[in-house]
Order: sequence, then C-alpha cells, then structure tokens
Amino acid sequence: MIENDSPRPKRRVRYRGKNPRHFEEKYKEHNPEKFVDTVAKVIASGKTPAGSHRPICVAEILDILKPKPGQIAVDATLGYGGHAQEILKCILPGGRLIGFDVDPIELLRTETRLRDAGFTSEVFTAIHSNFAGIPKALANLNIAAADLILADLGVSSMQYDRPERGFSFKHDGPLDMRLNPNRGQPASVLLANASQEKLAQIFTENSDEPHAQAIARAIAANRGALQRTTDLANLIRNSLHNSKDEVDLSIRRVFQALRIAVNDEFSALDAFLRILPNTLAQAGRVAILTFHSGEDRRVKKAFKDFHTAGLFSQISEDVIRPTPEEIRSNPRAAPAKLRWAIKRP
Repeated sequence: MIENDSPRPKRRVRYRGKNPRHFEEKYKEHNPEKFVDTVAKVIASGKTPAGSHRPICVAEILDILKPKPGQIAVDATLGYGGHAQEILKCILPGGRLIGFDVDPIELLRTETRLRDAGFTSEVFTAIHSNFAGIPKALANLNIAAADLILADLGVSSMQYDRPERGFSFKHDGPLDMRLNPNRGQPASVLLANASQEKLAQIFTENSDEPHAQAIARAIAANRGALQRTTDLANLIRNSLHNSKDEVDLSIRRVFQALRIAVNDEFSALDAFLRILPNTLAQAGRVAILTFHSGEDRRVKKAFKDFHTAGLFSQISEDVIRPTPEEIRSNPRAAPAKLRWAIKRP
C-alpha cells in the first residue's frame, strides 16, 4: 500500500441553497483576484462584494483635489483604500500619501492590499490614528503640511458586512460597533448603563429618530438583555407599531446613532476640522465626504467660518452628490454629500 502524505485540498465552504447567504460563506467574493467573474456579477447587480468597499464620488473628488505628481496627500480615513489608490496614481512620481485609520483590523488589510498593488513605503505610509493624531504624525515624518486632504466619513462596507463587528442589524453578531475594538466600550455596555433620557437624546441628536422616546423606554425596560445585534433589532420591531419600512428605518437610525455615540464621532470630526487650516499647505485643497446631516452641518459651518476669517479662499457653495448612475450601481452612495475648500495662497 502506497502512503500519500500530501495534504488534502481544502474543501470549499458549504452552505444551504444555491447561493451563499452569510458573510463567511461568500468565499468567492472574499477572493476577487481568483473569482473575477463572480465579483463582476455582484457589482453589476448593484451590490458590494463581501469584505470589500466601493469608493464613492471618485471622479468628483479627483476633480476637486486635482492631485499632481510630487504632491503630499493625506487620506484621513483610509478605509479600503479605493480613493487612496486613485490619488497615488496621480501624485506619482515624486509624491507621497499618508493614510490614517482608527480601525487597526482594516488598516492592516488595506496596507497589505496597497503594498501588493506596488505602492512601497517610500510613497505610501499607513498610520493607526484618528483625526487628532494627524499633525503629530506629519511632524514625525518631517512633513510641514499636505497639498491635499481627503476625509471619507462614516463606516466602510467591509466593516458593516462583518458580523463580528456588530455594525449592522442584517447579520447576527455581538452588539459592539467600535471602530477600534481595542478601545472604549461596546454598544451593549452603553445600552446597559445609559439612562432612558440619555438614550433618547442619543437617538434624537445623532440620527433624528422620531420614535426616540418609545425606543429608549423599551431599552430601559430590558437592561442587560441586549447583547446581540438581532436582540436590539427585534426589540425595536416589537416596540413600534408602524409599517415594516418605517420600522426598518428606525432600526437603521438607532444603529447609526449608537455607532456615532460609541466612537464619539462628532467630537473626532470637530477635532479634525479645527486642525485643518494648519495641516493644509497654502493653496492646498480639502474634500470631505459625509453621510449624515450632523456631519454635513459641522463641515459646512467650519468651511464657512474659515472662509470668513480669510483662511480659505474658496469653499463649495452647495454639496456635490453622487450621480444617479452611481447610486443605481452602488445604492450605499445615496446619502453621500461632498464639500470642498481651498486654503488661501
């Protein structure tokens, strides 16, 4: 008898039905280089392949920032690296991009992805930091200021889609929502400890939820019982007596409001806006993509204040939105609002 010590080929992920439904089952979408046709079909259907992210308003952002060879660029929210990759193509040769992200999990994946695409450490630097750390990081790199800055706010598709991160009610997972899972407290702890009044305030101020009081009351009556994303979603469904579409909107708003609170996103954005004038070089350009009215109001006011003070020579009068074609091909682009500014020469 001849023994064969060679390892058996790894069996593909098994799932019920004709097509995979759960995130971990979509092995073809997790390997876009190997299964090109499958990924193309997913994109053509208006969906985002599992574990990836489709950058929004790429053409509009490039038109605003006008990246040129030799320039220094900052991507304040590196995410999946889609915007960064397009900017890098424009600033080479001689240019450099510094990418920041508070999420250590996705930052490592994106750095690997961009290295594999040929962007060496001489032209691309990845830094694990939030907005507040940008000035110190640039100083450590002997960079006085950036020629162009981009911030794509919110949460990326690959974060939403991973059940273990707890950002979406579409998947059962721990009620976490932390962009940096090594710091702060998860959403489940916030729900267990915050008062009913505080919860209602979070839902109202962070997402304009019209049923904030009723939802906060239901949560307060179920202290400690909300550990999973489906626990919270089901509680909201049982506490409201509206149509399914209206209830689903409330669930989305509550999850958004909690995510903003857990990560203190508005404070981080305010800190970023305060450092902008000193971080941007003379005649430098900045573009900020927002996905929530609270974010857009802050950006609009800061740009206007800097313009009035003479720090910015030009600012966008109106928001730029994704084209109807982009929204049809990528529905997650629908709420996006883009604003820009140019620093005084």
